[in-house]
Amino acid sequence: MRANLWLRTASRVLVRIARFKATAFYELEKRAKKIPWREYVTASRSADFRVTAHKSRLYHSDGIAQRLRDAAGSGAGEKSPESQLFVVRVVRDEFTISVDSSGELLHMRGYRQEVGKAPLRETLAAALLLAAGWDGQTALLDPFCGSGTIPIEGALIARHVAPGLRRAFAFSQWPSHDVAGWTTLMAEAHERVLASSPVPIRGSDRDRGAIRAAAANAERAGVSSDVSFDARAISSIDAADAASGLVATNPPYGVRVGDTRALRDLYARFGQIVRDRYTGWSVAMYSPRKDLAAQTALSLTPLFRTTNGGLRIEALHASGRFLH
Repeated sequence: MRANLWLRTASRVLVRIARFKATAFYELEKRAKKIPWREYVTASRSADFRVTAHKSRLYHSDGIAQRLRDAAGSGAGEKSPESQLFVVRVVRDEFTISVDSSGELLHMRGYRQEVGKAPLRETLAAALLLAAGWDGQTALLDPFCGSGTIPIEGALIARHVAPGLRRAFAFSQWPSHDVAGWTTLMAEAHERVLASSPVPIRGSDRDRGAIRAAAANAERAGVSSDVSFDARAISSIDAADAASGLVATNPPYGVRVGDTRALRDLYARFGQIVRDRYTGWSVAMYSPRKDLAAQTALSLTPLFRTTNGGLRIEALHASGRFLH
């Protein structure tokens, strides 16, 4: 329960409920009957089994799923938004069965109902901030904010708002759900929330439609008074309003033929603006290509690699004075 409520970068929290070896279906059926299914799903609720099998004698995923569904004694077994998901991994005849405690993926915070042309998942926005060491104690700017995900996640961090505070989770439907424990955790989370952000948080983008979406998303997230959004190009962003802070952003990637020259110029302009107007600040950014990142002329070092919209990207960071 605590993990679902507070983890900002996880996609799903799985709870392992069984691990055993089986090389034939009769062995699988025998061991599956010993699993305490009724702690997680009732007979009236359907169960969805996601099965992967590698280098095992039992490799037919549908056959494995059917045996487990029969053992669970769940409903019709048809997948639906209300189904309880079980994740089954079989490697070298070793079964690992886990129950999904999250339901909808954890990046679904509930506020991002309006998105821009290249939306960034909430978990990726939070990951960039946390990996850069930003803890909500210094100013934050995103000059390519799109629909506002990075500034909004920054405001949630700065105000100590649990990312799962405004949504429901699959575990709340379990027969074994600890209602009293969950009530206590929620009360504690509400008590930790600060009335406002202790630092200035700004987002800007040249797309006025994206800025309108960002403002609406911030309103739904409950942080509209903590983030200021402006429709402006990168060349017109204001000088730093604090001696130190973090410029965190997800610049355009460019996917059409002919974009490369314009993108190289944009990244170079971004780097020049940061060096001229944000001396002493740190920078954290996502980039799909090293040649584009190099155009910034910032002393960027890699933090981690991930994917966004199916595209491989790298999180990069430059701290303090970042001139070459």
